[in-house]
Amino acid sequence: MASTSKYIRMDSILPFERSIAELENRLIDTECEQERKDIEIEIQRECDIVFPNLSAWERVQLARHAQRPRMLDYTKLIFDDMIELHGDRVLGDDLAMVTGIAQFNGETVMVVGQQKGVTTEEKVERNFGMAHPEGYRKAMRMYDMAERFKFPIISFVDTPAAHPGLEAEQHGQGPMIAQGIMRSLTVDAPIFSAVIGEGGSGGALAIAVADEIAMFEHAFYVICPPERCAEILWRDVEKKELASEALKPTAYDLKKMGIIDTIIPEPNGGAHRSPNAAAQALSESIERFLFNAKKGIFTPTTRQQKFQSMGVWAEEKEPLLKISEAADQA
Repeated sequence: MASTSKYIRMDSILPFERSIAELENRLIDTECEQERKDIEIEIQRECDIVFPNLSAWERVQLARHAQRPRMLDYTKLIFDDMIELHGDRVLGDDLAMVTGIAQFNGETVMVVGQQKGVTTEEKVERNFGMAHPEGYRKAMRMYDMAERFKFPIISFVDTPAAHPGLEAEQHGQGPMIAQGIMRSLTVDAPIFSAVIGEGGSGGALAIAVADEIAMFEHAFYVICPPERCAEILWRDVEKKELASEALKPTAYDLKKMGIIDTIIPEPNGGAHRSPNAAAQALSESIERFLFNAKKGIFTPTTRQQKFQSMGVWAEEKEPLLKISEAADQA
């Protein structure tokens, strides 16, 4: 009797992946060559229907997929000779924030990013990618080094948020994030930032201020998790899907609003289905960025102008006048 370990476990997949997983399990069982080809065509057709039409909440789920590649998966596939650098030279070494020097196509680059962890043990060790002030201080130490040695900076964003604990606040979490954002705006080195999974709140923004912000097709980048937004606005976490739509966290939403610059396409079905293909797409984006960086078009001034131009607002004078008139009549 064949072992069931080769089959895709239905309890480990997302609801919208179920039909595809059932077809893939049928494919495993099939030995007939023609039938295999037919099932493969059916799988491709199903993927073409499902994944381009995901809701915002479904993309959030996909970005959090347990098998989605993490930062260190990408660094192993993209870079050569990466040497990890540790410590913030003040308090300690935060394992949620990984930093180091690596080679990319023969060019030395500074690498900074959040690592969530894969196994339960590693997730706890990495604090689920939620950095303490020590982590952000370590990242900014690397930014200073990159500026000194003229290394381009490549950052990987993948965090629910900065660590929200009492100890982190006592060590200056808020001010450290603010300092990180300010340093990112002034560092004299080209910065490329990739949102590879979750981009949550200031914890993401602290290393996502860049000359070019790229985002994987099924990643998300948002001020707070949809569940927390639902609790704040409606006192009901079950309204997370409604919150997801309102927050507009997807790559397509953010590209339309000018918050990000590039959408990195994912393999059909998501990056977890083919990490090598996802890494190749990310590598091509980094290569294009470094090619442009050599032309000297990225400077602290252009970076600051880019962020200053984000957002649109207008004063609504008429409603204010009506309120004033109503107050006078009262």
